Amino acid sequence: MPDVLSELRSSLEKRLRELEPFITEHAQVRKALDALEGVGKRAEGVAAGAAKRARTAKATAPARRRGRPRGSGGRAQEVLAHVHKQPGVTIAELAKRMKIKPNYLYRVLPQLEKDGKLHKRDKGYHPPEN
Repeated sequence: MPDVLSELRSSLEKRLRELEPFITEHAQVRKALDALEGVGKRAEGVAAGAAKRARTAKATAPARRRGRPRGSGGRAQEVLAHVHKQPGVTIAELAKRMKIKPNYLYRVLPQLEKDGKLHKRDKGYHPPEN
């Protein structure tokens, strides 16, 4: 029986020596994980908070745009001048005269029309009728 116990003891001591490096590594990994504990959660929390604020703002506040109102810039004023000068002018003609791409005008002109600063008839834009 003493031989069995000594073999068992020897076997357990040998296994402990084998596991020793893993214990050290375990402690290092634990330290690294603890150091990262708040970092990921903070980033997730910030993103979740921003999403929640966005949902809340959409649900409770009226739709508001930042910056100046559409159609109040220099290009919009230039468009209005061209339309008053030549009623019935098209977007393609305006873009050519202003030396800009037409896609910009497809955003500006509908807003000017909505604001009552001009109106569209057929393919051209006209000043408002007073």
